[in-house]
Amino acid sequence: MTNPLDQVAAHVVSARTENLPPEVVAKAKTFLLDTFGVGIAGSSGTGVTELINVARGWGSEPEASILATGEKMCAQSAALVNAYQIHCLEFDCVHEGAVLHPMATILGAVMAWSERQATRGQKVHGNDLIAALVVGVDVSTMLGIATDSELRFFRPATAGGFGAAAAIGRLEGFDSQQMKDAFGAQYSQTSGTLQAHVEGSPMLGMQVGFNARAAIVSADLALAGFRGPHDILTGQYGYFRLFEQDNHDITAFLPSLGRDWQILKMSHKPYPSGRLTHGAIDGLEQLMHQHKFLPDDISAITARVPPLVHRLVGRPMIENPEANYAKLCLAFVAGTFLERGHVNVPDFRGEALNDPAVNRYAQLVTVELDNNSDLNALNPQQISVQLNDGTIHACDLTHVYGHPDNPLSQEENLAKFKRCASYSTSPLSLEAQDKLITAIAGLEAIDDIAHLMVLSRGATP
Repeated sequence: MTNPLDQVAAHVVSARTENLPPEVVAKAKTFLLDTFGVGIAGSSGTGVTELINVARGWGSEPEASILATGEKMCAQSAALVNAYQIHCLEFDCVHEGAVLHPMATILGAVMAWSERQATRGQKVHGNDLIAALVVGVDVSTMLGIATDSELRFFRPATAGGFGAAAAIGRLEGFDSQQMKDAFGAQYSQTSGTLQAHVEGSPMLGMQVGFNARAAIVSADLALAGFRGPHDILTGQYGYFRLFEQDNHDITAFLPSLGRDWQILKMSHKPYPSGRLTHGAIDGLEQLMHQHKFLPDDISAITARVPPLVHRLVGRPMIENPEANYAKLCLAFVAGTFLERGHVNVPDFRGEALNDPAVNRYAQLVTVELDNNSDLNALNPQQISVQLNDGTIHACDLTHVYGHPDNPLSQEENLAKFKRCASYSTSPLSLEAQDKLITAIAGLEAIDDIAHLMVLSRGATP
């Protein structure tokens, strides 16, 4: 059997923006703007101030900046902080088939790398960023799509880091040997446990940061000619054997590289909570709109969901939950929607986490396991409501709101970005928001993508 990494590396180094279909380029810009938005909002996330204070001590060279605030530090530390900011609100886009958020690691690493390159007189062009984002998404999602094993490690961190390494390699013009060396170095640093997810620890998002930082280290080592292991996917101690229980069909996926662009299969997250909780909001909203009942008319709610959803967000309500626990608790998220009529970033802060009305509605929710045999499936889901008069209404969800087959409109995408910009520690003015939107829309014309980081804090390049 030939080494599958050869074909993966060839796909990365040969990709060019001018050869991409127009719809792929458009999606790259859409999710780039979305990722900048959630990263800007993430500046007000749990532990960000403390993280920045710690990260300063890891390297004081002013090579790269932090989203929204502009704090300067070394590129590795900036990659970690920015990746954490992007994911910490649970608001970043997701690939449902791979069960991972690919853009947090990719953008966290790519922007830090590009800013450092700019300080060295090597500007990164916006046209190249498009291809880098697209191949980065292909590589990271490949590692999730190619397996149907039960999720045990946190793929946004483990698989996501490979996407970040791929994106940097494409920007830097790596040849195939350098790309394989970078992947080998990345695998040697790969980490990310689901235990942080179970406990609702903010370390979950930090693991995304660890692997974004590792991508810069991996690229530096490859450029220095440091050889990494190459049989890292299907080898004796390769990724699939250790991280995915040796359950994969990578050879079936490889022919799709360069043909089926995975960025087209990405889902938006319309709410800042675990994607697996979104079906409850979608179903309740549809049922309330269709049948005209109010939250206080409800006596019981049942979410019938696939095994992955049941295992990761079917957790019980607890007193005084941390923000990360609450965002990953389907009952809490449903209770929040019923109490407030929406689910937004402030709903997971301060006193909102202990709102007795939210708790009262959440106690109505039961999360039931369906008979889906796919251990990685997010859909279909069924949300049913029993009213006080005994009436039962049910909603079957084939694709939850935000899925590419049930997408946000362009207006909704922009509204989400602007909402995120207002959640920053230093909210962007409407003028500043429009400047960043315009810059990303015209990404092909930007000769130095480091300017995007300046715009993210409302300044002028």
